[in-house]
Amino acid sequence: MKILLVEDEEKLRKIIKLYLEKEGFEVEEAADGNQAIEKFQPSMYSAVILDVMLPQKDGWSVLREIRKKDDTPVIMLTARGEDDDKIFGFELGADDYVVKPVSPKEIVARVKAILKRAKKPVLADILFIDKAAREVYVKGQRVNLTQKEYELLLYLYERQNIALSREQILNSVWGYDYYGELRTVDTHIKNLREKLGDIRECIKTVRGYGYKFEVKK
Repeated sequence: MKILLVEDEEKLRKIIKLYLEKEGFEVEEAADGNQAIEKFQPSMYSAVILDVMLPQKDGWSVLREIRKKDDTPVIMLTARGEDDDKIFGFELGADDYVVKPVSPKEIVARVKAILKRAKKPVLADILFIDKAAREVYVKGQRVNLTQKEYELLLYLYERQNIALSREQILNSVWGYDYYGELRTVDTHIKNLREKLGDIRECIKTVRGYGYKFEVKK
């Protein structure tokens, strides 16, 4: 498992890295906000340890950029312990908040705990939908989808395990003013399944009704 460690204080960064590596983690370092944003890529890291007070861009700005791309667990690391700061961090999408001074052992324990809580269905390691870029990746490889195929997949994915009628799908993805046939949905589902390859079976046919996106547990 790979951790992105963003901390401008070199001595502290090296100590935390050492403790994480002793526990079997691979650690990528960043010393400022710009480096963190450049290094972060969707699905690359198991977790991010992110200092708030950073050169170039502060931790809040980095967290905003991360959340535009991905829901990778983020632990905020800061010398500020006020409740308002913690609430602000959680509202931006932080998963945990550690106040300095803190022992490296506690940070390792926090990382392990957050990874345990963040365990997801197997599909989460295979399919990634980048909403900001409107791109889809299967097993790390980008899948070339048309605009409607992307919108169809996103619509189904965000309503996992819910049976959706062809009428619902047509009205929501194509719009209520679309006068095409219901077979349009079937055609796009067929094309989408072909492009999704190994995970095509996640799109289930509900006989006589429509479709649903079903995640294997």
